[in-house]
Amino acid sequence: MKYPVIQLKRGKEESLDRFHPWVFSGAIAKLPDGIEEGDVVIVKAFDDRTIGVGHYQIGSIAVRMLDFGLTEIDKTYYTDRLAAALRLRKALGLERPDNNAYRLVHGEGDFLPGLVVDVYGDTAVVQAHSPGMHYARNIIAESLVGLEGLPVKNVYYKSETTLPYKAHLDPQNTYLIGRADTDVAIENGLKFHVDWLRGQKTGFFVDQRDNRALLERFSAGRRVLNMFCYTGGFSVYAMRGGATKVESVDSSEKAISLTDANIELNYPGDPRHHSTAIDAFKYLDEMESGAYDLIVLDPPAFAKHRSALGNALRGYQRLNAKAFEKIAPGGILFTFSCSQAVNKEQFRLAVFTAAARSRRRVRILHQLTQPADHPVNIYHPEGEYLKGLILYVE
Repeated sequence: MKYPVIQLKRGKEESLDRFHPWVFSGAIAKLPDGIEEGDVVIVKAFDDRTIGVGHYQIGSIAVRMLDFGLTEIDKTYYTDRLAAALRLRKALGLERPDNNAYRLVHGEGDFLPGLVVDVYGDTAVVQAHSPGMHYARNIIAESLVGLEGLPVKNVYYKSETTLPYKAHLDPQNTYLIGRADTDVAIENGLKFHVDWLRGQKTGFFVDQRDNRALLERFSAGRRVLNMFCYTGGFSVYAMRGGATKVESVDSSEKAISLTDANIELNYPGDPRHHSTAIDAFKYLDEMESGAYDLIVLDPPAFAKHRSALGNALRGYQRLNAKAFEKIAPGGILFTFSCSQAVNKEQFRLAVFTAAARSRRRVRILHQLTQPADHPVNIYHPEGEYLKGLILYVE
């Protein structure tokens, strides 16, 4: 096995011996000559003990560990790991007639750090978050379409915005295999247009599937406000749940068009739904108090890096304070953070601070997280990024 060898400084192997999958640049004693971004490397401790193999890249996270052992990183490796990921999704019952949208690979949570794969019917959307996975994209695509039990015929590569810009990889969003003839996927019996060509992430936020289903149970007879609606997922579920009125709000005209298309796909001509393209804070400031008795706050990440943590927490406080101020008595608030830099305790404190300032009685009904097809590697707690609360507001 002729991979370059990266030697660690004394004592820097401790986290790796606990199977944490990242090697930070400060832990490296010596880089081999001629090493390039995306190379598969062997990682050794200071005493020359072999720890495992991983993908090398320039940056704070210098190596993402692929295996804790001397494993050949070839097509067989990727096929085996993808097959293991599919077995979990099959066990979760995610591939069925009324549901064909789910996450097949969730990076470190599926022991494939730097790789995300979402499935929408017969199309898989692949995102690389590391140069190593970018270089392996064609092998991964071939493994996906050849995977027994996975009805994928098309593979779309969408990594223009996810790879480190310093790597100068110039990734192109394109089909690697096939070409889809429909953009409609099914989630829990509801249909959604998925814009993997131009949309955010892989085109749809599959990580809110379980939380959308939970919202459906609370929607009967309620007036629902879905803030930061994007493709209108929560709105469509609220309609099926029996909401009397649903307002979808997003600052993006494109997002509003996607929401309207998804409402029309499931509830054509239904007068209960209305959408507005406007800044969220402006809408909350101007709306009448008590106009809604179920509000969803699902904003984009306020903090993508730890340097923005302070501003993010103030943003969550301000947003939730406005919702507490305006929601009708007996209202239900679904509030989320998808910022990985914000942990559960920090998010809860921001929401609790907002509740205290409103001087209203607030009770926690549910504490939410990402679904099981976004598993968290027990040795990599950083993988738990989605936090949510369902609150009852008197």
